[in-house]
Amino acid sequence: MSANDVIVASTAADAEAVEAIKSHHAQLAGQVAILTDAMLSAVERGTDFEPARAAAVAFLTGELLPHAAAEEERLYPAATRTNRARPLVESMIAVHRIIGSLVERIRTEPPLRAAGSGQALRVLFDAHLTDENDRILPIVAADPEVSLHDVVHGMHELLGGHQPAGAAPAHTCCCGEHDSDDPVLDVREVPHSIRHATVFGAFDAVPVGGTLVLVAHHDPIPLLHQLDERTSGRLEVRYEQRGPEAWRLRLTKR
Repeated sequence: MSANDVIVASTAADAEAVEAIKSHHAQLAGQVAILTDAMLSAVERGTDFEPARAAAVAFLTGELLPHAAAEEERLYPAATRTNRARPLVESMIAVHRIIGSLVERIRTEPPLRAAGSGQALRVLFDAHLTDENDRILPIVAADPEVSLHDVVHGMHELLGGHQPAGAAPAHTCCCGEHDSDDPVLDVREVPHSIRHATVFGAFDAVPVGGTLVLVAHHDPIPLLHQLDERTSGRLEVRYEQRGPEAWRLRLTKR
């Protein structure tokens, strides 16, 4: 972790809250990536688009938009105690409105346009999370008169804690066959501190019988152990490539 990655918190509890929020952000980003890619894949392959749309809309309306609303209710007011943060918070709220409009487009537009809106949402959301992690959280965590721990305590929408609503479509049976276009998650450029959480979120969005292709810069054995525990042993792993520059694995949810 570099000096730029460190957030100075006023208490140990607030430091833990920062890590919990960032971990949840990473899981959300992983889920958004898989679900939006599923829509794009359906368009490119000419398969039934509606299951992919339904899964994305279920997650976006059931998890992502409530997360944004909870930020506006709890996190952002704490940040605006600092005058310099107010313009930033206003821009963050404006991004929430754009995300909301993109969700509506995903829900209502024809498949090609809906998939395009999904990709736009993914890019925008990733940038939005970077601002929250690197700019909003440090302000709130460093304020000695605000307890970030108390601000987010008990808020599933901000901290996560259970499986998302909906699941990605694609190949949902258990016949042992694989889609030629299973979603791919390349974590080589994902910061180490949130890499595992990103994979957890992405795999949460994979249906039973579905597969996530993981690309890493080393053999992710500790991650696989954690993922196996998280899924109660319902993980099947098959290596497609074992280095030297990349490890490529097929992770199937049984």
